[in-house]
Amino acid sequence: MEQPIHNLISLFNQLGLDSSDEAIKDFIGRNKPIPDDVELHNADFWNVSQSSFLKQVIDDDADWAEVVDQLNVMLR
Repeated sequence: MEQPIHNLISLFNQLGLDSSDEAIKDFIGRNKPIPDDVELHNADFWNVSQSSFLKQVIDDDADWAEVVDQLNVMLR
């Protein structure tokens, strides 16, 4: 099986967020759970640019999609 191109650290960097293990854990702890009826990119803690990136990744099934899906699961 092919390894994913991106991981959570690179996603957090792409989103302009602190990407240390501790910061990722804190971010998830602070922001979960996202209600089931809210799409990840519509969560209220993203800025416009972050939200747009997350939506485009999923809409385009881009190479970031797997790690964005992983983050989505972690925030539920």
